[in-house]
Amino acid sequence: MYRNAEEGMPRGMPVPRGRPVETMAFMDASHAANKKTRRSHTGYVVFVNRALVVWYSKKQNTIESSTFGAEFIAMKSCIEVIVHLRFKLRMFGIPLNDQPTHVFCNNESVVKNSSQVESTLNKEHNSIVYHYARWYVAAGVTKVSWINREFNIADAFMKRLTMDRRIFLFSKWTY
Repeated sequence: MYRNAEEGMPRGMPVPRGRPVETMAFMDASHAANKKTRRSHTGYVVFVNRALVVWYSKKQNTIESSTFGAEFIAMKSCIEVIVHLRFKLRMFGIPLNDQPTHVFCNNESVVKNSSQVESTLNKEHNSIVYHYARWYVAAGVTKVSWINREFNIADAFMKRLTMDRRIFLFSKWTY
């Protein structure tokens, strides 16, 4: 289905110089976090060589009926930022390593549906974000992996956490 999927390289891209950089992202969604409107909350962080370069935390525009849908919408917005960041890095002449950007998510269903070829979508209203994520996985731009929620730093940008929990998360992922 995604046979022709490949990452588009920018025209006029300068010759890369220096050491290649590695990119990774952590994303999460809090389903129906707003008790009045029942809107979900998206949060993600993007690192370049363990340096935080993008963080995002915002209510989603739509009301989702499930955690699965909210997580997929969060993944789509995270992948959009990753695609733009990879483009900018290339246009600055910064070489990227040959690895895709690792996107860590704590929802096993989203990880399975976005990365395994044999998975099928049973919820038609999520089809656009589903195929968007699958396209970039097939193109080798992203690789979606599961992470235990205890280690997902995106939680720090969208949920109220204790001081000990914040210190634990930030000491793991920042310098």
